[in-house]
Amino acid sequence: MAIIQSVLSILLMIGIGVVISWKMGFDEVNSAGLSKLVIGVTLPAYMISNISMNYSSESLMSMAPGLAVPFASMGICYVLGYFTARLIHLPKNQRGTFNSMFALSNTIFIGVPVNLMLFGEKSIPYVLLFYIANTVLFWTIGVYGISRDGDNNSVRIFALENLKRVFSPPLTCFLFAVVCVLAGIRLPSLILSVCQTVGNSTTPLSMIFIGIVLYSVDWKSIRLDKSLVTLIAARFILAPIILVVLLRFMPLPLLMKQVFVIQASMPIMTQTAIIAKSYNADYKYAAVMTSVTTLISLVTIPMYMVIMNHFNIFG
Repeated sequence: MAIIQSVLSILLMIGIGVVISWKMGFDEVNSAGLSKLVIGVTLPAYMISNISMNYSSESLMSMAPGLAVPFASMGICYVLGYFTARLIHLPKNQRGTFNSMFALSNTIFIGVPVNLMLFGEKSIPYVLLFYIANTVLFWTIGVYGISRDGDNNSVRIFALENLKRVFSPPLTCFLFAVVCVLAGIRLPSLILSVCQTVGNSTTPLSMIFIGIVLYSVDWKSIRLDKSLVTLIAARFILAPIILVVLLRFMPLPLLMKQVFVIQASMPIMTQTAIIAKSYNADYKYAAVMTSVTTLISLVTIPMYMVIMNHFNIFG
C-alpha cells in the first residue's frame, strides 16, 4: 500500500502539471523557468537542510565505498551503447547522443523527488552518490559524444567549460553541507529552517514540471523504431540488471542498493536534448526519447519497487 500511495501521489502531481498546461497555457518557456527554479534554488536548499540536519560525519563516511558502483555500471552501459549503435546501424549524427541516453539517467530532477516519495529523506545521500557519477560522466564523455554528432571536433572530453558544469548548484550545496558536517560546523538554525521550507517544494515543483513537459510533446510524431525500442530496453531492463549484478558482490546497505536500482531505471536526462541543440546535433531525436522514457518510467518505477520488496535480488 505504501508503494501504491507513493506512486499515486507522483501521478497526481504530474496530473496537476498536465492540467496547468491544458487550462492555463503553460508551455516550454514556463517549464524551463520551473526547471531553473528547482535546480538553482529549491533542490540546493533541500541538500543543505537534509544533510546538515540528518547526518553525522560517521554516517557520511560509511557511504563512500558505494560510489564505485554507479561509475562502473554507467561505464559498462556506455561501452555497450557504443557497440549497440553500430549494431543497429544508427546514423552517425545520432550515435553520441544515443550512447549518452543509453548509459545515463535523470538522477536528480526526477530521481530526487521519486526516491523521497518511495524511501524518505534517508535515501537522499545515496541519490547524490549516484548523481555524482552520472553528472561527471555526462559532462565529460557524454557531452563529447553529443558534440561529435554535430561535427564539432574541437570539443575535448575534459574541457574546462564542461568540468565546471559538473559542480551544479545541487551538487555544490551537497558538498558544502558534507564539508560542514565533517568539520563539525553547525549552520544557524534560521538558515536551516529557511532551507528546509524552501527545499520541501522540490518534489511538487519537479512533478508539475514533468506534467507540463509531457503535455507539450507531439505524441503523433513518435515512431516505434529500433532506436526507441533499444533505448527503452537499455534504460529499464539492461541498466538495472547490470547494477543488480554489481551490487550482489558489494556489502552495502540495503537502502543504498534499492536507491541505486531506482536511479538506474530513471528515464533519459532532460539535459541531453539541451546539449544536443547547443552542438547542432539531432536535439528533436533526444527530446522525443526523453519524453517517451519519462512516461514509461511511471510504470517501471512501481514495478521495480514490487520486485525489490518481494524477491531477494541482491543475493
